[in-house]
Amino acid sequence: MAKQNQDENLITLVDEQGNETLYQELFNFHSDDYDKSYILLIPAGSEPEEQVDVLAFAFNPDENDDSQDYELFDIESDEEWEMVEGVLDTFLNDENMR
Repeated sequence: MAKQNQDENLITLVDEQGNETLYQELFNFHSDDYDKSYILLIPAGSEPEEQVDVLAFAFNPDENDDSQDYELFDIESDEEWEMVEGVLDTFLNDENMR
């Protein structure tokens, strides 16, 4: 489960043991090809030039965009991963998108 703090784009991920870890939303997007939305997260407090692992998940956004809790889903297919990696590469390499 993920809990979102709308003010700071911070998301708390809760694992199976109930441990909470804070992440910052890098960006999210919708793919018409897969008819899914995706969110990419980095550890909260990361420095802009710091190398960090980016987490990517599929999710179902709330239609009213007012929910602060939503479920994240693992990306299961290699084709989906390739698409998400392509979007991330574009984001990281295009100064206008940051």
